[in-house]
Amino acid sequence: MNPPGTNPYLFSGKVVLITGGTSGIGQATVAAFARAGALVSYLGRRTDLGEEQAKELRGEGLRVEFVQGDVTVEADVKRFVTQAVERHGRVDIAVNNAGLEADPHWLVETKLEDFQKVMDVNVTGTFLSMKHEISAIRASGGGAIVNIASVLGQVAMPQLAPFVAAKHAVIGLTKTAALEQAHHNIRVNAVAPGAVDTGMLWRTVHESQENFKKISSLHPLGRVATADEVASAVIWLCSESASFVTGHVLNADGGYTAQ
Repeated sequence: MNPPGTNPYLFSGKVVLITGGTSGIGQATVAAFARAGALVSYLGRRTDLGEEQAKELRGEGLRVEFVQGDVTVEADVKRFVTQAVERHGRVDIAVNNAGLEADPHWLVETKLEDFQKVMDVNVTGTFLSMKHEISAIRASGGGAIVNIASVLGQVAMPQLAPFVAAKHAVIGLTKTAALEQAHHNIRVNAVAPGAVDTGMLWRTVHESQENFKKISSLHPLGRVATADEVASAVIWLCSESASFVTGHVLNADGGYTAQ
């Protein structure tokens, strides 16, 4: 059986919004939805990278558009959502992926500005995104939202206090929104990946192969995830196969939290 993301008709006619869509999990999720038939609009801060990505995907005959913006700026988020409605008439699905890692430090040595920066992108960005996406999805008759959390939104790890706190908050926002929007036919869930082979992980391990191997060994499957594997989990949660799933945190963690 082919994975959901390979079915070009799975999301035919759907308009999908994705934040943080120019790298890592976000980039893989943009491609997965587009290849599953959706029209995908994705937000990112880096214009050159976003436009080049869009050009490549359109070269495959896919329907994608890049919008430059910052999830911590409400005007940017509002413009992103409003533009999608004005151009395409609806929003059906949103994936809030924009995130920022924390440079490892003991809590007592963490600078306030570093803590706040991580909270702003991961928490405020998710809050602002849902705030504006929900109204648009309601107007379309319902749909699905998936927030990208982390296993560190459920457990903790020393020296990563800002990231741990932020991802716990993302899960709290997800469950609250799920309860509030259930009667509007909007399902809200989260995916909680373990370590994923992305630029963010390599920055966290300071580009060290030794540190990368250590992180990999913490997962019972003996490796980290690929971004495509996480995108597949997102695709499932947004599909009709998950039509009775809301307020759920789906662990895509190679068994990490089962230990």
